[in-house]
Amino acid sequence: MRIPNPLITKSPSRLGGTPVFAGTRVPVRTLIEHLEAGDSLDAFLEDFPSSLSDLRSRLASRAQVSSRVDGSSVR
Repeated sequence: MRIPNPLITKSPSRLGGTPVFAGTRVPVRTLIEHLEAGDSLDAFLEDFPSSLSDLRSRLASRAQVSSRVDGSSVR
C-alpha cells in the first residue's frame, strides 16, 4: 500500500537508499542524531531551513489529525 504524501522516502537513486525526508536529501538519521545530542526539533529545522521548509507544517497537520483521532476514540 502506498502512503499519500509521505514524510519519509527511500530510493536507491537518492543517497544509496538512505531514508530521507520527502523532497530533500536530508537523511532521517540526521534528525535522530540531533535529538540524541539534546537539540530541539526547532534547532534541527533551523539547520536545514530551505530543505525542510514544509516539514514543520506537515508534522503539525499530522499531529492535529492524530489528536482528533485519539480524542474521538476515547469518547
